[in-house]
Amino acid sequence: MARKLDLRTGRPVWSAYRSPTVPTTMLTRDTKADVLIVGMGMSGAMMAEALTADGHSVICIDRRGPLQGSTSATTALVQFEIDQPLSTLSKMIGRASAEQAWRRSRLAVSSLGAHIAELGINCRLSRTRSLYLAGTTLGPSELRDETDARRQAGIAATYLSAAPLAQEFGISRDGAILSHDNIALDPRKLTSGLLLKALERKARLYAPAEAMTIEDSADEVVVATREGPTITARSVMLATGYELTDIVPAAAHRIISTWAIATRPQPRNVWQGAAFIWEASHPYLYLRATADGRVICGGEDEDFVDEVRRDRLIADKSARIAQKLGQLFPHLDVEPEFAWTGSFGTTTTGLPYIGAVPRHPRIHAVMGYGGNGITFSRIASEIVSATIRGSDDTDAKLFAFNR
Repeated sequence: MARKLDLRTGRPVWSAYRSPTVPTTMLTRDTKADVLIVGMGMSGAMMAEALTADGHSVICIDRRGPLQGSTSATTALVQFEIDQPLSTLSKMIGRASAEQAWRRSRLAVSSLGAHIAELGINCRLSRTRSLYLAGTTLGPSELRDETDARRQAGIAATYLSAAPLAQEFGISRDGAILSHDNIALDPRKLTSGLLLKALERKARLYAPAEAMTIEDSADEVVVATREGPTITARSVMLATGYELTDIVPAAAHRIISTWAIATRPQPRNVWQGAAFIWEASHPYLYLRATADGRVICGGEDEDFVDEVRRDRLIADKSARIAQKLGQLFPHLDVEPEFAWTGSFGTTTTGLPYIGAVPRHPRIHAVMGYGGNGITFSRIASEIVSATIRGSDDTDAKLFAFNR
């Protein structure tokens, strides 16, 4: 059903921190549910929690097991700032739609933080500022235009010229946009917490269990598994990350390889306020600090999906990323303690595809998250759960496959 990808390689930093164990059972006989979710990473976990909260019976399956795909590869910069700048996106899809996409992303980050607190999930969440540095794609004048575009959309933004940027953050760049209220967290702890909450509400988690074929009709969807049993559901949610299923259209979607490192803990050397930092460059550098003072830094993205080639580049890419990090913050010990690589899907506009698959109204899918995986996972859980309970999400058309 799907092209199998090695979604990540190396040793992600999150392996240094314990996350709660999520128990699963073997699928041994045919079964039924209101909703079947294929995938037990971040997207699947958010969907399972949202749907069980609505009172649906939910089954989750994963051919690997919980948290075994690309969830551990994320650097977990949970930003509302979409990969495509608002000023650029406005030229691509129109100002009104671009502004609404950015506002929805902003709302998603805010609501996610509140929901995590409400559920009592300990994922070391902290609220943080972010700096969008002038680079090769947007210089100081373009960043000023971007600042104005955000303000006109009702999104707070402050332009910093070189002097205040150096004074407050110790960064030598021509300018930057300062934003507020993004969040940092441990993605494995969050995913585990969401799946455990779904389990409390009687969700059934089966692993390893691999979907092989999907047959849908007007009333139901029947999924045959490699293990033999079938699962019948009223709706199916494909949260398979970047392992695209044949039924999902791949138009305007491509897979990118990225690399990341994490340093030893050094809280005294972390920059002022531990703000997220990313560049207006291609490829861009992105970095954050963990709660115990490690610096996570990623980038060097390339547009290919050959896992063997990607994995061979870990040492070289890690050295380049460390060198760039050292140039930005000379006082940091940039020696990588962790280094890893992963793949992610992206789209031309930077907006994901979320919703029912064309000509298959009972099959829903998510893809093309780009650098905003956790933020868009939240939006997906809101849009798809609204559809399944028979209501409309006002922003669904922004992310639909037939947009």
